[in-house]
Amino acid sequence: MNLLFVHQNFPGQFKHILPVVCADPSHRVVGFSMRDGPRPPRLQLVHYKPGRGSSKHIHPWVSDLETKVIRGEVAFKAARKMRDEHGFTPELIVAHHGWGEPLFLKQIWPRARLLLYCEWYYPLAGADVGFDPEFGGGTDEGICRLRLKNAHNLLCFEQADAGMSPTHWQADTHPAWFRPRIEVIHDGVDTRQVRPLPAGEPLRLPVPADATCAIEAGEVVLSPGDEVVTFVNRNLEPYRGYHVFMRALPELLRRRPKAKVVIVGANSVSYGAPPAQGSWKQHFLDEVRQDLDLSRVFFVGTIPYPAFVRLLQLTTVHTYLTYPFVLSWSLMEAMACAGAIVASDTEPVREVITEGETGRLVNFFDRGALLDRICELLDDPAQRARLGAKARELIVRRYDLASVCLPAQLAYLQRVAES
Repeated sequence: MNLLFVHQNFPGQFKHILPVVCADPSHRVVGFSMRDGPRPPRLQLVHYKPGRGSSKHIHPWVSDLETKVIRGEVAFKAARKMRDEHGFTPELIVAHHGWGEPLFLKQIWPRARLLLYCEWYYPLAGADVGFDPEFGGGTDEGICRLRLKNAHNLLCFEQADAGMSPTHWQADTHPAWFRPRIEVIHDGVDTRQVRPLPAGEPLRLPVPADATCAIEAGEVVLSPGDEVVTFVNRNLEPYRGYHVFMRALPELLRRRPKAKVVIVGANSVSYGAPPAQGSWKQHFLDEVRQDLDLSRVFFVGTIPYPAFVRLLQLTTVHTYLTYPFVLSWSLMEAMACAGAIVASDTEPVREVITEGETGRLVNFFDRGALLDRICELLDDPAQRARLGAKARELIVRRYDLASVCLPAQLAYLQRVAES
């Protein structure tokens, strides 16, 4: 079978399934991407690059749609070249449509089946918009813009044959008429690699200097038995509760004089709006800096994946906060390491964390409850062990890569291709 995988930041959510389909000699697999990433043998990766940016004077409500159309156009041209010059015609296109690339692919290959990775549809209410009153949102103008941010989604849904979403809640944000086409299959967690491993050598993590925050470079050494609290985001920003965690941090350090707090995440924005100046990391660090013992707080930036897994294995309590939004891989990986989790009582966290069973849940905005639950777990190794064991058991049973998710993904791709 000829397969085309499309993701602007390759391989994205397809990192696990691609090596499997590429290893099958009966498949020819092509990838479309703006960026080069890890690629398995036998994958032909085709790069595309927009030749222009968004218009300076376009109506601001449609600027996002224009960006999607620009990317869709260059993907369309790359597809036409693959068809006309290389004779490639896929039976199945698997695409993350979030940036617009699949918009026009059916014009080139009208008989190909189109399977969309349905990570997120922009709900006008009941999700991230207006959730955090500190940052506004939910205004009349904002809702107008949000409706137009869904325009490219709707155009993709109109021509799609099927969808795949990692959680039930994310799938349920999509329009009711399209929801029956979406199968809920998580990306999967490699529980053979991501697993508890309490013994072993200490972990040494470099702490990069950050001039914007006046943090000096150094190193943090974490050993088994250390009291380690971790907080992980792709980027440190309000959508993932960075402001809530930072405001709780001075009191946490006061209550726990031996604790080491390791904060993983880059200094940019993945979701939502950037601050008026600087970065969210700097903004909220500056807010609490005078009350913070920075000798026990380590901003390690982004770290190699093996070091990240080892950090989770050494963590005493892991904290995960999020708006009602896309569920992070890091939470699932912390659970796979049998971590004791304190998480926000928000969707879709509730799909994997049951209060008192696989972790502890707190109101996203309740810093007092957050502190109490963290300190309670730090004082109670039996409760940590019980919650961690149940958390790993759930991940292995429902989200294991090799035994659950990959087989389901492969079967679903075959079914969509043959339907």
